[in-house]
Amino acid sequence: MAARVLQQCVRSYARPSLRLCSGGLAVRAAAVPAATLHRPLSSAAGSRRTRWVGQRRIPSLGVLCRQYGDLPPLTLETIKDRVMYVLKLYDKINPEKLQTSSHFMKDMGLDSLDQVEIIMAMEDEFGFEIPDAEAEKLMTPEEIVQYIADKKDVYE
Repeated sequence: MAARVLQQCVRSYARPSLRLCSGGLAVRAAAVPAATLHRPLSSAAGSRRTRWVGQRRIPSLGVLCRQYGDLPPLTLETIKDRVMYVLKLYDKINPEKLQTSSHFMKDMGLDSLDQVEIIMAMEDEFGFEIPDAEAEKLMTPEEIVQYIADKKDVYE
């Protein structure tokens, strides 16, 4: 059935880069990298059932699907490593002076705006939002690691 729907996509030409199928499915050939456009529509690459658009074949649906994997479980050590890595990448922090007990304002010479940017980077890294009231209290990498471990229920 999927092959029949895709064949209908090839036959109907709404625009050169967008083919509309009878089920409302749109296949955008221009959005796929050129290297993948040479993949056949059917598993039988040389068969007559393989359709061509101009000089290129339409990509298979496998190219358009995302594949998800599970991340390894968080530990205190991996949280600490990720926090320190993000902090070392921050341009206003000297990586040689950075320690887990370093205070952002007293030891590193950062201001409150820098502290907010650090918290935003941590939110991006770990995928959850830290409320402003809690974020104001996080002044060292140790405190950030402990806060993240508490929110993610990591104790070892």
